[in-house]
Amino acid sequence: MSYTVIVPKPVQKQLDRLPTELHDRVIDKILLLADDPRPSGAKKLKGYDREYRIRIGDYRVRYEIDDKELIVIILHYNHRSAIYRD
Repeated sequence: MSYTVIVPKPVQKQLDRLPTELHDRVIDKILLLADDPRPSGAKKLKGYDREYRIRIGDYRVRYEIDDKELIVIILHYNHRSAIYRD
């Protein structure tokens, strides 16, 4: 089963501002979530029912998994020092 990965417009704008090399690495990792939404190294976030995060160097991608609808929604992308601030 393959999941649908949804990147909301505000997150897409964040990604578009990245340098090309980093942008390509992040997009590749995000697209891999369609085949395996809980890859090796993914961490479930405490205090949230369906939120996880993956590391990409010093950056983090927070995302939510809906197993019933087979959807992965990218919530935030940011540097590790700022990703957990709301």
